Amino acid sequence: MKPTRILLSGIATLALLAGCGGASKVIEVADKAKDIAQGVVEFNDADVMFAQMMIPHHEQAIELSDIALDPTVGASEAVKSLATRIKRAQDPEILIMKGFLTTWRKSTTMDSSMNHGDMMSGMLSATQMEELSAKRGADFDLAFMNGMIAHHEGAVDMAADVLKDGKNLAVNALAKKITSAQDAEITEMKKLLG
Repeated sequence: MKPTRILLSGIATLALLAGCGGASKVIEVADKAKDIAQGVVEFNDADVMFAQMMIPHHEQAIELSDIALDPTVGASEAVKSLATRIKRAQDPEILIMKGFLTTWRKSTTMDSSMNHGDMMSGMLSATQMEELSAKRGADFDLAFMNGMIAHHEGAVDMAADVLKDGKNLAVNALAKKITSAQDAEITEMKKLLG
């Protein structure tokens, strides 16, 4: 849902509630409407960093999924199903995060002068990506799931950071969604690994 729609929905709800009370109720409702508006519009550096870091993180998860979906790799049906779901979830999330950054007039890429490598835990190196691409069948499945578990754990850590330090309600909702989905996928992969 777009921030403007969230804001309007919240204000409309509060206006209905105000209809049931006097002047003090209207003031209370106005204060709540202001809080809702600030939560949707306001953002801080933690929100920006989350979006800028999660975009390449998601892009790599999609790249990993594309490898799994390559018929020459011989991934199992379970891994291909998981890869398809990962792509289906993360493609739109990338667009959402780019939308946040565009709305905030911030770059959709990280500042190259800063070293974010340690902060983006779970990212596979170029060498690890090459090694994964060379694997086939059950060996690929094992490497893919182990790599994706670490990758998802990194995303969950990043989401926890923005939930703790961020200010924007829409980012907060996205971080909760990412955490829920990726925790479930981690559990699924661990079960598949036995």
